[in-house]
Amino acid sequence: MIAWTLGPTEIFVILVLVLLLFGAKRLPELARSLGQGIREFRKSVKEISEDTDDTDTGSSSKPSDRGPSG
Repeated sequence: MIAWTLGPTEIFVILVLVLLLFGAKRLPELARSLGQGIREFRKSVKEISEDTDDTDTGSSSKPSDRGPSG
């Protein structure tokens, strides 16, 4: 299987096509909304991982709070 990577020429062609499709005025808006979306995604991932960590530590401490069962 041949691995395909983006070279400088391909990146330049893609950027020119994006500029032609969306125009110079829309590019900052697109970049801003993309950044906000990435920021929200990272925040959600962080919250989920914190919830998972809290659940893991909370479940392991509950049996020791009950005291002896005998």
